[in-house]
Amino acid sequence: MTLTGLLTNTGYSIYEERLEKEVAEKPIPKHIAIIMDGNRRYAKEQGLEPREGHMAGKEKIKDVLDWCMKLGVKNLTVYAFSTENFNREPDEVDFLMDLIAQSLKELADDQRIHNNKVRLRVIGERDLIPEEMMDAISYAEGRTESYGDYCFSMAIAYGGRQEIVNAVKDVASRVKSGELDVQDIDENLLSNCMYTFEVPDPDLVLRTSGEFRLSNFLLWQLAYSELYFTDVYWPSFRYIDFLRAIRSYQQRARRFGT
Repeated sequence: MTLTGLLTNTGYSIYEERLEKEVAEKPIPKHIAIIMDGNRRYAKEQGLEPREGHMAGKEKIKDVLDWCMKLGVKNLTVYAFSTENFNREPDEVDFLMDLIAQSLKELADDQRIHNNKVRLRVIGERDLIPEEMMDAISYAEGRTESYGDYCFSMAIAYGGRQEIVNAVKDVASRVKSGELDVQDIDENLLSNCMYTFEVPDPDLVLRTSGEFRLSNFLLWQLAYSELYFTDVYWPSFRYIDFLRAIRSYQQRARRFGT
């Protein structure tokens, strides 16, 4: 490494430590949700195949989960595969399904998951998920179902609008059967019909790659979430970028409509 590179790394290390200390002294988000974007563009800029970008993105999930446990972020939800992603080329869809299944199995076997009692969950349209993927989901959820110190949710075959439609169908069915009265319907009832009913709504939602869209992600749950966008591609997302996102959240006054 050159002297310039060494000085640059040293400077980043000092800044990172200072930023970490600053963030740790203020309230930490209970739930962070991430739209992981930029794998393919990362690969293109690095002269790599798209698959290599996705593989790098898979490894980044482990890093971010470690950062959450380090800082005490109890709930992490990542957008791994949307319902719209099924419109991609079949070969890419198959590859992503296999890669996500591999990621779930690796996490389920990772001793850090068990040491920190991290519950692994998958949210989304399970009837759209291939059988091989469902085997991996059952394995990951089964191995960690008794844990409750942390919760890591992966959104697979997920669409926010469809989630709301499914919740409405559930409520309508219960009204039709006489289990519920129309007057019983309120926000809390609908929230309990969402895939995320077991975790608090996200405090902070961040998206990588420079796009300023929610892309049909957790539309019900994000009503009062703070949003943070960064132009860093997902595989290049660093701990210092994560700290900056949390610091931005901490600097905002959350009024919840008041």
